[in-house]
Amino acid sequence: MRRRTLLLALPLLDGTVGRAAGAPADEPPAPADSPAGLKVSLDQLQQAAAQRFPLRYPVPGVLNLDLLAPQLRLLPAQNRLRSEMVVDVAGPALNRSHQGRFDVDFALRYEASDRTVRAHQLRLGRLRFPSLQPGVVDMLNTYAPALAEQSLREVVLHQLQPQDLKMVDAMGMQPGPITVTDTGLVIGLVLKPL
Repeated sequence: MRRRTLLLALPLLDGTVGRAAGAPADEPPAPADSPAGLKVSLDQLQQAAAQRFPLRYPVPGVLNLDLLAPQLRLLPAQNRLRSEMVVDVAGPALNRSHQGRFDVDFALRYEASDRTVRAHQLRLGRLRFPSLQPGVVDMLNTYAPALAEQSLREVVLHQLQPQDLKMVDAMGMQPGPITVTDTGLVIGLVLKPL
């Protein structure tokens, strides 16, 4: 009986998160091959990520690294996201401020304790600073993996609201695997353990 209720209710859930979070109700329907579940748009992810930046990481007496808000890109073929990060570096060890960039891509996981979608399994690209000497860039790249781990691991990219999960919970379901699509995320639904 529970499965029949679930099968009948899944079409009703499609897009629940987008509307609850303020997305327009006149959004076009999802493509027929789009997986069922709770949808989160790229714009929603971008807004949530931007709220957590800028971040400053000082190397006392040497320099400060400031991470600015990332630009997210969807990688549906890899079921991951990529972020281009802008970094400002300045301090006593440098004559002036320098801006650089690096890319990081990551998988996603759902954290039930606070209803959040988080970045994990980070893969970091090299820092690029066109205005710095190559030796200084190499030194910064030595610190980059630790910086990325500290600043980006488990970054919250979205938080589901209680109303997003009300119907899901009533059906004995819970959020499960996350799929990256061309337009955002689909948080799949699985039966709660008995």
